[in-house]
Amino acid sequence: MPSSKPFTVLLSPGVEEAAKILKEAVSQRKTLLVIGNCWVHYYGRASSKLEPGERILIIKEDGSLLVHRSVGYEPVNWQPPGCIFHVQVKGSVLEIRAVRRKPAESVRVFFDRIHMVSALSLVDSGKFSLYASEEDMKKAILLEPSLVEEGFKPMSYEKNVEPGFVDVYGVDRDGNFVVVEIKRKTAGSEAVLQLSKYVDAIKSKVNRKVRGILVAPNIAKGVQRLLATLGLDFKALDPKKCARTLKRSETRKLESFFMEEGSNDSES
Repeated sequence: MPSSKPFTVLLSPGVEEAAKILKEAVSQRKTLLVIGNCWVHYYGRASSKLEPGERILIIKEDGSLLVHRSVGYEPVNWQPPGCIFHVQVKGSVLEIRAVRRKPAESVRVFFDRIHMVSALSLVDSGKFSLYASEEDMKKAILLEPSLVEEGFKPMSYEKNVEPGFVDVYGVDRDGNFVVVEIKRKTAGSEAVLQLSKYVDAIKSKVNRKVRGILVAPNIAKGVQRLLATLGLDFKALDPKKCARTLKRSETRKLESFFMEEGSNDSES
């Protein structure tokens, strides 16, 4: 495979032919796709085994590895960037081993039947912009209430009150009730008046101080004065920060899932 070729695709190759392509592509830090019948062994913080099935193996130029089933968006096995790869053939089986030193762990992927191998030199310099909807901002606040303020504890969301639905409802560190109104874009006077109505509706039903906090990336000109007049607070929150919060949460859940799966497999 000449190194100048931007991509190589082999359909139904033998394991020896596939191994040759893989070794060369790994040494050149190319992106690799291998589709076929495989099984996976993981050793590290725990251990796990994935029984044979037709799957998609992806090796990226940064040394990360993912094994995908034909359904779902999460990999069933994965290794983060920085892996060292070893490719060998034993009998009629192709073995791809990804090793990490810190922490010490390895994933071994075995193929006995290969439908396709593809080695690609990809160019990607596009900037990635992370954004979040109001629903995403609400989820992020529920996950990390300190995004609103330290000591804030959500009690409910989409709380039904007479004027409508409160985005997030909770208590602050002093035990006061807090009504949170979320806006993804610049908040104007309408958002402030809406929040004020929610606060008044809650005040009529409880015998405790009720605060209102408007959460948005920024506020329109003159809105700060209206907030002060109505006794409401403003918290500047960038939707991108909320998107990063959700992304971290998904990553933690994914890592926790694989550690738990590995632990269960080792116990069995």
